[in-house]
Amino acid sequence: MVSVVQSNGGLPAWASRALLTTAVLIATSALAADVLDGNALKRLVHQDCGSCHGLSLKGGLGPDLRSKSLEHYDANVLTDVILDGIPGTAMPPWRPLISEEEAEWIAHYLLEQEEQ
Repeated sequence: MVSVVQSNGGLPAWASRALLTTAVLIATSALAADVLDGNALKRLVHQDCGSCHGLSLKGGLGPDLRSKSLEHYDANVLTDVILDGIPGTAMPPWRPLISEEEAEWIAHYLLEQEEQ
């Protein structure tokens, strides 16, 4: 039998619990959506960036993207290059396709990656 005892908000107790459960599920889903998928971003780097920078990132149409070649760059500079591209070159802006957080993750990944 379902309880119809009303809670402080004027709703039956079961309805209040259902609303609370729904709110928790929505908040948890929103948090999960904010978590970056490192594996997907690594694939993006090696497949999409690799199409110009070489699949091993040692260079191709674009320059070498291995950490030893980028160590003189700041992560913020790399993030800006990833997001806005380099005008007059083949480096396109990725801002329409990825978030700033994803670009920051990629910049740090490039600077900290191990030799392959």
